[in-house]
Formats: sequence, structure tokens, C-alpha cells
Amino acid sequence: MDSFSLLQAVIIFVYLAGTVLVFAGPILHKERLKSLGNAAAVAGFALHTLNIILYLSLEQGLALTEGSFYFSLLAWSLLLIYFILWWRLRLGFLGLTAAPLALLLFVSSLATVGTRVAMPKSLIGVFFSLHIGSLFASISLLTMAFGAALAFIYLEKKIKTKAKLTGLGKEMPSLNMLDKVNHWVILIGFPLYTLGLVTGFMWARQAFGRVFSWDPKEVVALFVWFLFALLFHQRLALGWRGRKTAVMAIWVYGFTLLSLVGVNFFVVTHHGFK
Repeated sequence: MDSFSLLQAVIIFVYLAGTVLVFAGPILHKERLKSLGNAAAVAGFALHTLNIILYLSLEQGLALTEGSFYFSLLAWSLLLIYFILWWRLRLGFLGLTAAPLALLLFVSSLATVGTRVAMPKSLIGVFFSLHIGSLFASISLLTMAFGAALAFIYLEKKIKTKAKLTGLGKEMPSLNMLDKVNHWVILIGFPLYTLGLVTGFMWARQAFGRVFSWDPKEVVALFVWFLFALLFHQRLALGWRGRKTAVMAIWVYGFTLLSLVGVNFFVVTHHGFK
């Protein structure tokens, strides 16, 4: 095993340890385990950052055409967004969503080595920084909203039925705090998704000669944008709160996953991994 592979193995181990600890802490009601879980997430993130830097330096421009790199980058982006929300909202509960998904995405990056996505070399810099960067930040925010939405629906049902909270339920934030996560995600995530979509259409114009070609990836991405736009309008213009926005956030995230995984791997598209 070379040093690069060893680093990846260590990252998996640290992420796995963090995932176990962030679940064990709330279940056992041990603050020490929660702290260790967050410390493991930070350590894994630092090592993951080093891994990305080394990967970019070793592969140079080719890294940005490899499917495995994008899964790794999405895992990194997810944790970055989690840390920002953790710092801004003091909400470590979102680690229950971020930690296992970061682990899953990083492992998936190793399982997809050899897959590639086609792009003109002249557009790699712009494509990467604007299109991928804004979309991955938006998807990471939606992931946090998804976790908060599931928790909101579960907690609201428990409160309405006056059922006793056990295990993780006792550690859940208030409904108001979970709704606040939804608000922040919509406020920041929709403009980022819009930027990602616009730059994607600009890239398509340069790469394929037209802005929109009814490619399955483009159709699904545009549908997600309309759903996200509706959620943005209903939340900020009409004042939707609570269960309505939680359910809609789940739907938006579900179609985002369909676009990211289902279309990229199982449908013939210009944007798919080959």
C-alpha cells in the first residue's frame, strides 16, 4: 500500500469512528462522545483536505475529469457546510446527517475510480469553480435541510401525539431551530443552485453548441430548480414555515439525488460518468 492509499484508508477509519461516535453520544446521552465525534469529523476533514490537494497535484488537470474526484469533493463540501452551520447555529445534531453521508460519499469515490466525465479542457477552470462549486455547496445545504426536515416531521408527530421521546429523540433540537435550518438553506442554497444551473447552461453552449438540448440531466436539473424556486418563493414571500417547507425540502433533495446518482450512472447523458 502506497502512502496515498494509506491516507485514504486513514480517512475512512476516522470518518467511520466519527460516525459511530456522533450516533453513540446522543443515544447514550454522553457529551464526551459527542465531542469526540465532532473532533473525529474535524480530523477527517483535515486529512480529506490534504488528500484533495495531493490528488490535484498528482493528477493535475486530469483530476477534474474523473468521476471519483467529484464524489470525494462532494463529501468534503458536505462537511464544510456542516461545520459552517455548526458554527453559525450551534447545531451539532446535523452531524447525524453529515458524518455518515460524508463517509458514504468518500467510499463511493474510491469505488468509482476510472469513471470520467467529458469536458473541454479550455473550460475546466470556469466549469469547476462556478458550476461544480456552487452546485455542490447547494447540494450540501440541501442535505442538511433533508436531515433537519426528517427530524422536524418526527419530532412534530411525537409532540402532537404526546408520545415519549427516547434515544435520539431526547437530543433533538426544538422545532423552531430545525425550521431555522430550513430557512438558512433556502435563503442561501437557491441562489447557489441557480448560479450552478446558469453556468452549466453556459458550459453546454460552449461544449455542445446549444444552451438546452433536452438531455435527461438538463431536464431533471431544471425540474429541481423549479421545485427549489417554488420552495424559495413560498418560504420567503408567503411565509411558509414548519411541516410544509420540511416536506417540500425532502422532495427537492430527493430529485437532486435522482439527478446526481440516477441520471449520471444509469441514463445516457452528456453529463454522465463513463
